[in-house]
Order: sequence, then structure tokens, then C-alpha cells
Amino acid sequence: MKIEILGTGCTKCKTLEENAKKAVAQAKVFAQIQKVEDIVKIMEYAVMNTPAIVIDNEVKSTGKVLSVEEIIKLFN
Repeated sequence: MKIEILGTGCTKCKTLEENAKKAVAQAKVFAQIQKVEDIVKIMEYAVMNTPAIVIDNEVKSTGKVLSVEEIIKLFN
């Protein structure tokens, strides 16, 4: 599984990244987590509000910080 956190480095983006790491650990899934701060790459996903989370090239959430539990639900 490939998880991308889209954002320019704000506090919310960092929190979402940390929550994603915790979710992967709690769910015991194998995932590569990548932080994407390049605005051009973010625009390629047509994301207008950050932070955003992308799982296997599909945008799952934009504009809010998901909890660990919410991220785990996205894995299924």
C-alpha cells in the first residue's frame, strides 16, 4: 500500500502524517508513507485543500486532519 500525505508542511499536514504512521502500526499493514510538499504534484491530484491523504493513487480525504481510527477505516 502506498500512502501519500499532501501538504506544504503546516502543522495540520504534520499531524496527518503522524496519524497515518500510527494507523499503519495499529492496523499492522505494510505501507510506504510519503510526504508530498511539491505544489505541482499536489495539483496533479486536483487537491485544493490540504492536508490530503492519498492511498494507492486515490484521494481519500482533503482539507482535514483524520484521526488514526478514520485512517484505519480507509484501509478496508
